[in-house]
Amino acid sequence: MAPSQIVALHKELQLAFGARPCNLQKCGLLLAKLKVGLIETGLLLPLGDTSLDNLVLARDILEIGAFWSIRSKDIPSFDRYYSQLQTFYNDYSSVIPPSPREYPIRGLYLIRLLTQNRIADFHTTLESLPLAADSLTANPYIQHPVNLERWLMEGSYSKVWNAREEAPAEEYKFFVDSLMGTIRNEIASCEEVAYESLPIKDAATLLFFTNQSDLVNFAQERKWQVNLSAGTIAFRKKTEEKVEIPKRKLISSNLAIARELEQIV
Repeated sequence: MAPSQIVALHKELQLAFGARPCNLQKCGLLLAKLKVGLIETGLLLPLGDTSLDNLVLARDILEIGAFWSIRSKDIPSFDRYYSQLQTFYNDYSSVIPPSPREYPIRGLYLIRLLTQNRIADFHTTLESLPLAADSLTANPYIQHPVNLERWLMEGSYSKVWNAREEAPAEEYKFFVDSLMGTIRNEIASCEEVAYESLPIKDAATLLFFTNQSDLVNFAQERKWQVNLSAGTIAFRKKTEEKVEIPKRKLISSNLAIARELEQIV
């Protein structure tokens, strides 16, 4: 693909991505063509002397691809775009001007790690950011995942829930919702052990559901018994496993050890 074709497709991609509402299907088709073009021209993983304009062009295409992936709920695709962008963010940071999309994407990746409970990777990635430690919280795109991680460690799940409305970018809400899904399942597992049943209203509050239908759907997925007329939810109880202790074998073994000790003494 000729560079001029890539430029033309890039402009078309910018228009489709900037449309309200965003034309996700068209963006996906254009991104597929553009990635082929970047591979053919050696811009997907640039090596050697590459013009500044081409580097900025390739970076912009990949950044749009990262945001498109989130909007399309294609998380493996987001991971690939993030990985490909590291060359531009790290290796060419002193060559090309900074991108206003860089830290929104870095912040999204940090929350992505939290949704996978990859806390060690979260801190490693955070420490590798080209920002001074005292300026991390000054960046709203980094402060948001940092706060989420702290609240998760504290067990302040209500703060995580409220953080959705404080997201610095619309795409952040997708990962916060995913994070809440993980939190709900953890709370639900505790409820199953701690209670035999709960009023529907109390269960909704504990699980951060704002309407009853979402709670009922969640309960059905976990095979809970919902009694709408009584307004209660009964939790399924796991059958207790009975472990049979081999008494005779243990007694015989202990007697044998005692006899050997007597002989030694």
